[in-house]
Amino acid sequence: MTYQRPAYEQVTIAHGGNTVTLRPNLRAAATLEARHGFPALFRAPFDLNLTIISDIILTASRPGHDATAFLSSISGKPLFPFFMAVRQPLADLVSMFMPAPNPKAEPSTGTGKPMPWSEVFATLYDSATGWLGWTPDTAWNATPTEITRAMSAHFDRLLTTGVLIRDKATAKAPDPEQAARNIAENLDPEFDRAGLRALKAKISQGN
Repeated sequence: MTYQRPAYEQVTIAHGGNTVTLRPNLRAAATLEARHGFPALFRAPFDLNLTIISDIILTASRPGHDATAFLSSISGKPLFPFFMAVRQPLADLVSMFMPAPNPKAEPSTGTGKPMPWSEVFATLYDSATGWLGWTPDTAWNATPTEITRAMSAHFDRLLTTGVLIRDKATAKAPDPEQAARNIAENLDPEFDRAGLRALKAKISQGN
């Protein structure tokens, strides 16, 4: 059965009569990826790595959910049942740190320059606060997928209203590096980045 992301991204872990809810927001994604990297984050629940598992739970727990108390409840008890309880929820959570694929985007050619995840998350923050006008707190508390979906809707509106115009001639042969960076940001690979920069400059100048 293919895993389907929930419309509202979060996971709840229940163990020993205690529960904790985790949210894959941008703050948690950027913090945990910088500390451990995605390979270690994905392996942690299956390698039974209590240190990284605990860090994920503490960093991604929602306000009002006492993750410290949740973790303290396993002290002095067998850990295997705990590992079994957290394995799938944490695997789902870590996958949500990556933006969901954009169904409107064309497949990648694989010829572009990869973008480090730290840069992807920084770009998402810049997009949310710069283009969407969200407050820093709102941007940090949104998930990567929520930001990319909001940006996609924002660009669709600009295109629909004629603020942005796609160049049909160049859209047939997009710059590979530009396309790769667009894909990393979950944008259409043929989107005119140079046009966006020009528009941004025009707006900043009050024209």
